[in-house]
Amino acid sequence: MKNYMEQETKSLYREQFEHDNCGIGAVVNSKGIKSHKTVENALKIVENLEHRAGKDAEGKTGDGVGILLQISHKFFQKVCKELGISLGEEREYGIAQFFFPQEELQRNQAKKMFEIIVEKEGLELLGFREVPVHPEVLGEKARSCMPHIVQAFIKKPEHVEKGLEFERKLYIARRVFEQSNDNTYVVSMSSRTIVYKGMFLVGQLRTFFADLQDPDYESAIALVHSRFSTNTNPSWELSLIHI
Repeated sequence: MKNYMEQETKSLYREQFEHDNCGIGAVVNSKGIKSHKTVENALKIVENLEHRAGKDAEGKTGDGVGILLQISHKFFQKVCKELGISLGEEREYGIAQFFFPQEELQRNQAKKMFEIIVEKEGLELLGFREVPVHPEVLGEKARSCMPHIVQAFIKKPEHVEKGLEFERKLYIARRVFEQSNDNTYVVSMSSRTIVYKGMFLVGQLRTFFADLQDPDYESAIALVHSRFSTNTNPSWELSLIHI
């Protein structure tokens, strides 16, 4: 009894609450070889983390699920060519993933503000892409507050080195935009990685985003997260750990 009481006073940890946590998983190709198999395996992991994911009483809306991947040059070169956007070589561009407002006027204002900030920071906006999604797979709560999901492509200046120097430029532009806008959420903005996430059940991440189902989307790294909301209400913005 004494040892038990000592444990009670020294720690808030309780083994019986171990299940009340988020779930994470990762798939990495040790040789750095990109493939769709990595994406596929990571999605399988998160689909098996239902015991680590929260959901509403109806069981139709989840606390949130997301995946971080390397930018697939093969995939984005293909889809951007269809839009008349020339990306250049791998890592010579960055991708910003946005949760824009559904209201068209607010969305257009946010897009224009982003374009102005990017130009002011010495970068060039190549264009926007509407991310193909399937809202019909979502629960009513998630669908009712779903943002407008858009990607922006930013060209690397010739005098800026690939890698960290370009990443710093992108980060500064992101922070300036975030501090200038209060109705748009920047999911990710990088020349190396991209995040897909939302207010999903674990099986909805794959079915909601058409990009993740495309065999041409290849990555050597994939990190997944299923959210168990303990002290905050579920939202699209909070549906993946911030990386």
